[in-house]
Amino acid sequence: VQLQASGGGLVQAGGSLRLSCAASGRTFSSYVMGWFRQAPGKEREFVAVISRSGGVTNYADSVKGRFTISRDNAKNTVYLQMNSLKPEDTAVYYCAAGSVVRTSPNAYNYWGQGTLVTVSS
Repeated sequence: VQLQASGGGLVQAGGSLRLSCAASGRTFSSYVMGWFRQAPGKEREFVAVISRSGGVTNYADSVKGRFTISRDNAKNTVYLQMNSLKPEDTAVYYCAAGSVVRTSPNAYNYWGQGTLVTVSS
């Protein structure tokens, strides 16, 4: 599967953005989908994950209550709605596809190219 992330940009603290990740192929619904992020000089970290049907989600503590992951299997797309953004949310955001609901990036086989989110204070 090929993944294409979009929706990043520059936003002021307290603002919102919605990231999208479009997948190619007919097997999107068979993948667990995750969002990760990587800030300059830091390791890639887990943000959110959603199960194949969308019935199970999990979030990093740092984004819980502010970010929402969702998916539309008919459109082969996973979303990350980000509200109440903080400067520390600044990072390149990556979507990823895997086979199990996990928070480790090692559990994901396919990665998008990343989209930059910059939150100004």
